[in-house]
Amino acid sequence: MAQSKITLYVDIVSPFAYIAFYVLQNSPAFKQCDIKYVPIFLGGLMNACGNTPPIAIKNKGKWINTERVRWAKYFNIPISKGSPPGFPINTLPIQRALASLSISHPKSLESAISLFYENTWVQWREPTKPENLLAILCTVVGSDEEAKKVLERIKTDEVKKMLTQNTDKAFKDGAFGVPYFVATNTKGEIEGFWGVDHLGQLTDFLGLERPSGKGWKALL
Repeated sequence: MAQSKITLYVDIVSPFAYIAFYVLQNSPAFKQCDIKYVPIFLGGLMNACGNTPPIAIKNKGKWINTERVRWAKYFNIPISKGSPPGFPINTLPIQRALASLSISHPKSLESAISLFYENTWVQWREPTKPENLLAILCTVVGSDEEAKKVLERIKTDEVKKMLTQNTDKAFKDGAFGVPYFVATNTKGEIEGFWGVDHLGQLTDFLGLERPSGKGWKALL
């Protein structure tokens, strides 16, 4: 029988993509799934869709902050009560660094995403600063020399093109924001799901058993 597959499109700027990433990483429901994490640039996706950033919509900007803390509490996920200073931050350097890492150190990508989320949404440690960006990369690749190579590559056309292609692919797959999941079940059927609140539908489509936690009971 074929293995269930999930592609999760992520941008570190999104707290909801962080929550989705955390659940996919830690929930026993997804332990047998082949999961692929793909860095995109959310700003580019929003432009392609003609979508309005939630923070620019009256009342919604306040609501999403409450909502992210609420979902994190439901799933027992560590998250800061406040948004990063100057939110939304420009994550383009981070997303390009992740794209660069996926070329040279693909096995380190998941760890890097986790660390960038932690430094952004658990405790703000200014991950967009060049020295902090380098330190995080050094942690995941194991050496300062290798980390510098990853960081230097973000200026190349190769990495810029890859991030653009990832973002275009997300758009073609139906994404209009993140978290966006593309799931393939054991029958080979493919469907897209958007939002943390649709994780239940995602597990049902894949024929997985929903865990019996408070967060899972609140899902669609």
